[in-house]
Amino acid sequence: MAVNRVPVLKRCRSLGLEPTYLGIDKKSKRQLKRSNRKVSEYGLQLREKQKAKFIYGVLEKPFHNYYEKADQMKGMTGENLMRMLECRLDNVIFRLGFARTRREARQIVDHKHVLVNGKCVNIPSYLVKAGDSIEIREKSKSSQRYKDILEATAGRLVPEWLTADPETLSGSVNEFPTREMIDVPVDEMLIVELYSK
Repeated sequence: MAVNRVPVLKRCRSLGLEPTYLGIDKKSKRQLKRSNRKVSEYGLQLREKQKAKFIYGVLEKPFHNYYEKADQMKGMTGENLMRMLECRLDNVIFRLGFARTRREARQIVDHKHVLVNGKCVNIPSYLVKAGDSIEIREKSKSSQRYKDILEATAGRLVPEWLTADPETLSGSVNEFPTREMIDVPVDEMLIVELYSK
């Protein structure tokens, strides 16, 4: 499997992203030194796509597949794409506050710690649906790791389309999120323009 080994803060700086969107509290002290070159339209579109891929931890091929699916769904393609990315299981675990970052959430899912509707699911890209209940399996709940995670994510707001219960390490999906509920700084229209060329 391909792994992105670029330092996170360096990548955030180059994309003009706040590390807090990734669940990282660090701040980079360096400033990005860009010469006053004007960024082309293609450059802007590419940066938005790279931003979305980086935030959700998705590689190019699966990301393009999401776009294809979003294009076939009813409604706006860009909105559908963002909603599908938001409904990935690893992202939902991160949003519920059961992981500090999306990378950690991905690892938690990979290691079979997550139950969806009572069944073990170890596919980070699994798309959750409205009404699904998600919980950390009984065996893992008592581990020190989750106590540390809950301590670190205590102040994080859970989006209104999810309900979280930190006491029992469980949560549920109330509804499919709308674009307004997704607080990711990505202009999805530029991604659609890039792919529709």
